[in-house]
Amino acid sequence: MISITQKYETLRKAVASGKVLMAAPTAETVKNNQVPKGNVLEAARIAGMMASKRTPDLIPDCHPLTLDRCSLHFEVLEDAVLVRAEVETISKTGVEMEALTAVSVAALTIYDMLKPIDKDLEISEIKLLEKQGGKSQYKEKPLSQFKAAVVVTSDGTFKGTREDSSGRLIEARFKQLGMDEIEYIVLPDEKDQIIQTLNQLCEKGIRLIATTGGTGMSPRDVTVDATSEVIEREMPGAAEAMRSYGQKRTPYAMLSRGLVGVKGKTIIVNLPGSSRGTQESLDALFPALLHTYGMLNGGGH
Repeated sequence: MISITQKYETLRKAVASGKVLMAAPTAETVKNNQVPKGNVLEAARIAGMMASKRTPDLIPDCHPLTLDRCSLHFEVLEDAVLVRAEVETISKTGVEMEALTAVSVAALTIYDMLKPIDKDLEISEIKLLEKQGGKSQYKEKPLSQFKAAVVVTSDGTFKGTREDSSGRLIEARFKQLGMDEIEYIVLPDEKDQIIQTLNQLCEKGIRLIATTGGTGMSPRDVTVDATSEVIEREMPGAAEAMRSYGQKRTPYAMLSRGLVGVKGKTIIVNLPGSSRGTQESLDALFPALLHTYGMLNGGGH
């Protein structure tokens, strides 16, 4: 199976449908619940729900999921039964295959129960109608003429004795998000110098500043302290999202003091100094954090 460890949980929903074509007299028999094998639609409903939960056992690349809802609906037409399945979960991956499996097995059950009385049955038009959830649902993009900055705070990197990887990783992610004006700055772990630089960047019209380093408990970790003196409003939910996402991967994530806050119309984000911590924090925040800019401009959700 493809790894989904980098994804985060969101509400996922999928809707699928299909048809079982039959002769008009057969459809009438189903409608009147006169099929010799029993209640066709109730049997198909149960089979479809059971099948949706067994999807990973049938399709090798499907991840095992805990389904929060699976419902099947049937409409008896003049010469067909329309099957519709809706599946929901809160998970890292979607439930399209669970919805399609539910429809397929429900249709097969209808076929099996009707085949003694109709030799010309046909299953057709099994398809996905709708899917929701995941990052693809939140397609936030930077504003036009968007300026960003990456600020690396590290005594070693400033002196040239330590190679920076986290800052370049942030820079690459910002470019993937569509930002093309990105300043890259390296500073020593000096609180006053960090405060001065952050204020200067805000005054220049930089809309997003991501710092990396100085979020821990070392005496020289002062980036968070500097940021707290610059921001006007804190965004605790964003910082909590970073720590929550990281905590599921390493217990050390709880040791990060990183802040996310706003000064004017500039968002400042404190990311860890480690490449892994930075990558995970970026995964947790983007692209959803970009939704903030519409709100800063007076818009709502």
